[in-house]
Amino acid sequence: MIETEARIGELGVVPVIAIADAADAGPLGEALLGGGLPVAEITFRTGAAADAIRAMRRDAPGVLVGAGTVLDVTTVDAAHESGAQFVVTPGTNPAVIERCRRLGLPIVPGVNSPTGVETVRAMGLRLMKFFPAVPSGGIPMVRALHGPYPDVRFMPTGGITAETLGDWLAQPNVTAVGGTWIAPAALLAGRRFDEIARRAGEAVRIARTTPGTRTAHPEPPLKTIEETA
Repeated sequence: MIETEARIGELGVVPVIAIADAADAGPLGEALLGGGLPVAEITFRTGAAADAIRAMRRDAPGVLVGAGTVLDVTTVDAAHESGAQFVVTPGTNPAVIERCRRLGLPIVPGVNSPTGVETVRAMGLRLMKFFPAVPSGGIPMVRALHGPYPDVRFMPTGGITAETLGDWLAQPNVTAVGGTWIAPAALLAGRRFDEIARRAGEAVRIARTTPGTRTAHPEPPLKTIEETA
């Protein structure tokens, strides 16, 4: 878990992608690598998700591949069997967290309130997805949560754009940002992998040049899932 969190924090941006055709997973992975952003969250919002994860792991082995929109234990198993290296959920489901714990699969559960933060924190996890980020109060909400929970870090997702990326990454409790704008459905449908690579590169540039981001605020020691079992 710690290694996965460290890698995500090092990159600063996680492309969140719904793939309709698993055949696009390999070229997409290559585009992300070309843009210097070797990470992807493949969401289980399409029937091709498991095959896409498997294909990206095979065809673009340098990419850290996660599974998103994991809502139940069955999907955890599908993600694990297809080779997902981490799991991201929109909300907090204790059964899903426990299944990931048993499989040794890193998980970033979703929260958008103090109650959610405390629920996940009590399970020994400190990196959480803040979702949906903009509708849930945006940066002011993330700032407000930093006071009572200084040891918690967030990966906000939902409504964030390239234009607002730097503002989010400047927050001391934001480890990384989930980005749906990097590889949206329209670009995938048009096989515009050149544009996806360009957007990935732009995101990397912003992450690296935003003052006060992860490198200036080292992550506190986090408990692994195994340590909380």
